[in-house]
Amino acid sequence: MSSPVSYTLEGSIGVISVNNPPVNALSQAVRQGIFDAIAEAERDASKVVLILCEGRTFIAGADITEFGKPPAEPWLPEVFDRLEALEKPVVAALHGTALGGGFETALAAHYRCALPSAKIGLPEVKLGLLPGAGGTQRTPRLAGVEAALELMTTGNPIPAGKAFELGLIDKIIDGDLRAGAMAWAEELTGAPVRRSSEQPVPGHDAGIFDAARGLAARKARGQIAPQRIIDCVEAATRTSFQDGAKIEREKFMELMQGEQSAAMRHLFFSERQAAKIDDLPKDTPQRAVETVGIIGGGTMGGGIAMSFANAGIPVTLIEISDEALEHGLAIVDRNYAGSVKRGKLSEDKAGQCRSLITGSTDYADLADVDLVIEAVFEDPELKKQIFARLDAACKPGAILATNTSYQDVNLIAAATKRPEDVIGLHFFSPANIMKLLEVVRAEKTADDVLATCMSLARKIRKVPVMSGVCYGFIGNRMLQPYFREAQLCVIEGATPEQVDNAMESFGMAMGPLRVADLAGIDVGYKARQALPEEMRGDPRSYRVAEVLAEMGRLGQKSGAGFYNYDPETRKHSSAPEVLEIIEREAAAFGIERREIPDEEIVDRLVYGLVNEGMRIVEEGIAQRPGDIDIVYVYGYGFPVTRGGPMHYADAVGIGRVYERVLEFRDRFGAEAWTPAPLLEKLATE
Repeated sequence: MSSPVSYTLEGSIGVISVNNPPVNALSQAVRQGIFDAIAEAERDASKVVLILCEGRTFIAGADITEFGKPPAEPWLPEVFDRLEALEKPVVAALHGTALGGGFETALAAHYRCALPSAKIGLPEVKLGLLPGAGGTQRTPRLAGVEAALELMTTGNPIPAGKAFELGLIDKIIDGDLRAGAMAWAEELTGAPVRRSSEQPVPGHDAGIFDAARGLAARKARGQIAPQRIIDCVEAATRTSFQDGAKIEREKFMELMQGEQSAAMRHLFFSERQAAKIDDLPKDTPQRAVETVGIIGGGTMGGGIAMSFANAGIPVTLIEISDEALEHGLAIVDRNYAGSVKRGKLSEDKAGQCRSLITGSTDYADLADVDLVIEAVFEDPELKKQIFARLDAACKPGAILATNTSYQDVNLIAAATKRPEDVIGLHFFSPANIMKLLEVVRAEKTADDVLATCMSLARKIRKVPVMSGVCYGFIGNRMLQPYFREAQLCVIEGATPEQVDNAMESFGMAMGPLRVADLAGIDVGYKARQALPEEMRGDPRSYRVAEVLAEMGRLGQKSGAGFYNYDPETRKHSSAPEVLEIIEREAAAFGIERREIPDEEIVDRLVYGLVNEGMRIVEEGIAQRPGDIDIVYVYGYGFPVTRGGPMHYADAVGIGRVYERVLEFRDRFGAEAWTPAPLLEKLATE
């Protein structure tokens, strides 16, 4: 096989060219190729060495297929040290995205140029890692401590213009990159070799590292990698480059071998896998979606409308009356104003997006749209009526989607004469912010409808996961045992605070009872009322919530739920009156309340998720366990550092999970705690 790296001498310029499609990843062959090219450049007549990449991008990072495997020589730090040691100027010419090891390649060069459209970044933190090939040591020397910390602890890329301002790029090339870079390389003939490793770190505020640690602790709660990045940058200010590089390598290996990075790398691969439908041919055609209709202008409908408008797709929002429509559009206006205020969108961009959303009270205005999404409240009969009207109003080939969180998409599809055009698109609130989209494949959903929606999800910057049809699909179905155990722990002896604090200490973004208060206790109450009694589960697991709902303690929106809320700040505080209700209802059920350890709370809630997740995989509702992890991390606040409930079960050990489930079965009854057959099979075989 030929090397993905070539070296040619063009006049006095030695050109190292990388061609490893699709993204020129730093595989072992690329590393070896660059290493060999450097050796040639050391001994030939070149005056300047230029690094270029073929295809759509500069080196976009490491080769992800090598993640988790023993490192193969040559190691990147070794390659970069030899590159930087060349006694003739080395120029890196960037286009596309120069990320991670790709940008570290450029940092090891002596000069850097880029197209205006290029982006650079050090996103390793998003995999629970740090830049491990000199990035934490070279970046602060070029851009200063503050910029280096921002770049590496957030992992967010920046455009070439910003990188130029920071001193990370030396020249912006307009026009043809190769021609411009060759011309600049000629100009640099005889220029001094300028090694970033030899530059001093610019002056900085002494308190910057403590401030950065506090900020990282708040923004990346529980994550180790941002803190280790800060340690490495601080080392760059206090030690030689060589000593700092040793510290960087030690901390990189510590993270690489740790549970957090393993979990975050699992999510990285799972997100890419979730986008693939196993039984859907790759060449499945897609329908054009250039206009969208939304039924229902409430918080959810408005958020969905914004998701499409933000992607440049015009939206028609349908409401039942002029008053309701005005109210819905006002919600959209407030959301855009908030985005501008928070600096998420410029005023011009917000105005452009908002102009794509129009309103109507007439279904006839949906006659030409390519996709309609129904986003009204969870009333199955109302949804069927709406779909019958859409069937009559929409053109042939229009995709008809329901945003239902629980209902049977097959029954909704049956209300139309074209069930093959019907699909579930379950957005999560607030829909303009939350990344998860459950794409629910009904029995008769056409392949091209499914393929279109999976692709469209990425266009509107969502992470799609396909689910089959069942009550609650993947995410909300798994919530049933999670909330069941949370409320059983409360009635058996824990306080709401203890349950929430235990789960937040585990890493959940918010404890289950605070979530119930945020969503509205009446939501679960109404959903239960719509179910036949035999489907409602153990009455002890919802009795307290039922009493609170009937009292009008609906959560944050009413100022009181499991907690009391300050009307100005919405800050929660414990509610002694709720503890009295809990104790009274426990006595009515004959429950003798006891002290419950935090470990038991966490295990009951998380293993409840895992056990139900095993059933969902076995039934084919989810294609694979990793899909469930993506749903729970992106939709339900499960900690990224745990990798999702299914990965967490693997990390803990399936045998241990199975034993604990058996223990809970013996203590709390087989109805709630019978092990899923797949869990039993994996544990015993």
